[in-house]
Amino acid sequence: MFAYDFMRTAFLAGLIVSIVVGPIGYFMVLRREIFAGHALSHIGFAGATGAILFGLNPIWGLLTLTVTGGVVMGRLGDRVRQRDVAIGIVLALSLGLGTLFLHFYTSYARQGTALLFGNVLGITPEALVILAVLGALSLIALGVIARPLLAVSLDPDMAESKGVSPALMAMLFLAIVAVAVAEAVQVVGILLLLSLLIAPPAAAARLTCRIWFAVLLSIPLALLVTWGGITAAYLTDWPVSFWISALAALLYLISRLLPSFLLDGARKAA
Repeated sequence: MFAYDFMRTAFLAGLIVSIVVGPIGYFMVLRREIFAGHALSHIGFAGATGAILFGLNPIWGLLTLTVTGGVVMGRLGDRVRQRDVAIGIVLALSLGLGTLFLHFYTSYARQGTALLFGNVLGITPEALVILAVLGALSLIALGVIARPLLAVSLDPDMAESKGVSPALMAMLFLAIVAVAVAEAVQVVGILLLLSLLIAPPAAAARLTCRIWFAVLLSIPLALLVTWGGITAAYLTDWPVSFWISALAALLYLISRLLPSFLLDGARKAA
């Protein structure tokens, strides 16, 4: 399997993306902003297809619109949760715009499919460098705001009394989420994004109540899902995105059942 250059590149891309989406996804779960990540991926689809229309690299269009959307949604703060109907309409409109852009350049329909369902096996070495740079920048940014972000996520009133702005933290964090979304789309696509961005961190949150340990645990869990999906796809010739989404769902199911099994075993032993 590792004799092929594209497979080695795919595994490296999976490593980079897993390191990025694990910690960021955990804070998304903690802050209950899963819908925001889903929204950003749809908004980014319009940006990526628009970039294709003008002959640009789709990742830059995807990144530009997701970051812009993240800043705007962060600026709205808690009001985002109260506008799910409006955001849902924006999601549908974004997909519609993406379809329209692809309509004008039907020769790029394959790139549109890759955006929707991911194509980690088609990532080029140049794109790998872009993923690494963006991933490093997003993790550095998350590290800078991690403690105030955690304080705002757990007790916004207390954090605000100590001089931390919940609105600023929300805006900065969703901008970071936008970068993670742009990266994860390269692997699993827009439609299956949540399988990689949410399931491993959610499983980590169920396996331990220690926050910083859960943040670190989410990385190997995301890597297990990503590398496992790539390997299974190589062995079966089934789509990588399917395997990643299936393994992510299985991982989360195990994390929900495992505490029950341990509790039942303790009761029987007693």
